[in-house]
Amino acid sequence: MPITSPPKLITPGVIADRLRVPLHRVQHILRSREHIQPVARAGTLRLYDRQAVAMVRHELNAIDARRSDRGSEAPHA
Repeated sequence: MPITSPPKLITPGVIADRLRVPLHRVQHILRSREHIQPVARAGTLRLYDRQAVAMVRHELNAIDARRSDRGSEAPHA
């Protein structure tokens, strides 16, 4: 019988550190995207897995891409 290690679960603060973004950006994504859910809770802490980190990273990249597209539009005359 193989020995498996427990899954590595992390808090929103650790996600923000790993992605090198401010905590409030990660919190906004976690509050506004219903498809990103915690896999466990420890008291009041919400804990997320690697898949959630990937989804947060994707959402942050999408937001940044939309912002840069908006900024590159030429003004209408």
